[in-house]
Amino acid sequence: MKPLAFLLLALTAHAADAPWKWQSALVPDAGIDLDAAQIVRVTSLRTKGDGTFRDALKIKGPKLIVFEVGGVIDLDMQPISLDEPDCFVAGQTAPAPGITFIRGGLRLRGDRVVLQHLRVRPGDAGQPKKSGWDPDGISTSGGPQDVWIDHCSSTWAIDEAISASTYKSPTGEPVRRVFIRDCIIGPGLDNATHSKGPHAKGTLVFGGTQHVAIVGNLYTSNVERNPVFQPGTSGVVVNNVIANPGQRAIHAHSADAELGKEGANPRIAVVGNVVLFGEKTKKTAGVLEGTADAYVKDNEGYDWLGQPIRELREPLTSTVLPQPPVWPEGLKPVSTTAALWHVARFAGARPAERDEIDTRIVREALTGAAKIIDSQEEVGGYPRHEPTTRKLDVPDKDRRAWLEKLAREVTFGADVPQKQ
Repeated sequence: MKPLAFLLLALTAHAADAPWKWQSALVPDAGIDLDAAQIVRVTSLRTKGDGTFRDALKIKGPKLIVFEVGGVIDLDMQPISLDEPDCFVAGQTAPAPGITFIRGGLRLRGDRVVLQHLRVRPGDAGQPKKSGWDPDGISTSGGPQDVWIDHCSSTWAIDEAISASTYKSPTGEPVRRVFIRDCIIGPGLDNATHSKGPHAKGTLVFGGTQHVAIVGNLYTSNVERNPVFQPGTSGVVVNNVIANPGQRAIHAHSADAELGKEGANPRIAVVGNVVLFGEKTKKTAGVLEGTADAYVKDNEGYDWLGQPIRELREPLTSTVLPQPPVWPEGLKPVSTTAALWHVARFAGARPAERDEIDTRIVREALTGAAKIIDSQEEVGGYPRHEPTTRKLDVPDKDRRAWLEKLAREVTFGADVPQKQ
């Protein structure tokens, strides 16, 4: 075996065997040495050129990307790919109103990537219905390991809002250890520009992707995939609030409907989630439906009239397990009441200073006013924020503590004491 191939095989084996650990810290540790990482400053809101986010991603080697500008970055229908490993994107460093990407999405392809406190709002970009413009908001591609999508808001996607997908993995290994934590996921755009027609989707766990933790998120006004696990995948769905689903809430299946192929059942744990029907939610829906090897516990759901719904939709096709088939070390579920409060207060980007779009989305999701929409123009259109700037004094040491301080300010508020 050639030396390079041997090294690649060794690294792949190491990544596959790495432990799957939950972290509750405001700044998760994905294995990046932040004190040794290069500081890359985003100073421009343009889509391309010097000082832009797209330009920052071209820097080789471990990097901490910080923002000395706040406002809207128009991707001009050209998605951004994060291809390099060891990349920490710290949206909490931006001055208010923070960073919002429009008319495009983010593709995560590198190992050990962290996204925090970003808003991604692709929208229909003014394109005709069924024209083939079908961006995800945030998605993995290839076979990255150890990805954190944390405190992000992904709305108005044409395909999925946030997905964990293995697609054309260069090593042949699936994506492993994806954490989708404290995000706002939806509403998607339904009868919009996707080539297949109506297509408002939340999260797709696809292609054999392993160990996906979907925890503490608000799913709202997606017709389905809130989330969905496809054949051969594994993960946990814990303490999410799923408001105004159309066809279904949490879903799993063992057959590829498009390719006609059978696969191993998804292995999932579904614990402590809350489903709140909208006026037009399919009446037979439950908290979980489909086929999986599933551990199901302490989930609640209510229909439009406030009546409880089933945890498992009949006919029962899942194998219900007495213990979780997979579980990240250190994850401790909370009650459904605590999950509701947590999502109301802390889901999405910069929750202590939510923009008017996220503020409306959370309010409507939790009061029964949420609707499935076909265009961002139905709810005021793309955001328009005046650009803001500030110089950052990034320390040479203890950068994690510095990032945690900024994350605390945009999560809890600048006046909240460091310890509660």
